[in-house]
Amino acid sequence: MHEPSAAEFEAEARAVLARLPQVFRRELEVVVLRIEEFASNEQLDSLGIADPWDLTGLYEGIALTERSQWDSEGLPPIITLFRQPLLAEMEETGTSFGALVRHVVIHEAGHHFGLSDADMHALEDSVKD
Repeated sequence: MHEPSAAEFEAEARAVLARLPQVFRRELEVVVLRIEEFASNEQLDSLGIADPWDLTGLYEGIALTERSQWDSEGLPPIITLFRQPLLAEMEETGTSFGALVRHVVIHEAGHHFGLSDADMHALEDSVKD
């Protein structure tokens, strides 16, 4: 079986973002998309996660719903996908590459908008191939 590269993960994640409704795409233009093999120790510690295999994606930033006019325009928000845990999840669950990337990208993008899990599922359903 072909193991998708970091570049393939990024291309698929960008394709998912491109299929989102315009109102979401416009707000996500400022979000940085990264692909890493695993989460850093700092990222894991910030979430209280011990095993790096347990984290497939992460949103780092202030949700739009929590921002105030006083929030500085410091570092841009970041969505990171963690390649090795995602590959392991694909193998364990049989979920397709596209479906898994779509799920994780939309879940992490949902944090940017302060969406509930139900809202994230509805958004994910709206961008299926």
